[in-house]
Amino acid sequence: MGDFLLFLMIGIFVALLFLNIYVRVKVLGFYKVLVQNQVQFDTSHFFNKSKMEKEVLSRYPSYRREILGFTSHIKTSLGIAVVLIVIITLAGYILKQL
Repeated sequence: MGDFLLFLMIGIFVALLFLNIYVRVKVLGFYKVLVQNQVQFDTSHFFNKSKMEKEVLSRYPSYRREILGFTSHIKTSLGIAVVLIVIITLAGYILKQL
């Protein structure tokens, strides 16, 4: 059981590494376009769809695809990272109890 959890933790750390690479490739591509065109919004827009529609997408309609792609990839990578960190924490707790 202990060996399985140890390998699980190593696998999850590797998954976090690939998540980092994914974020750099996908998100930074969208980020580069948004920065070059001076599209500005803050983190409050990420989680409030109506606020995003009213304040950002209406202001920058030509960059709708980039804005939505950027926020979607950020939310997805955050969700995956949280799940992986919770699994690592639980596996570490169980290993400590053995």
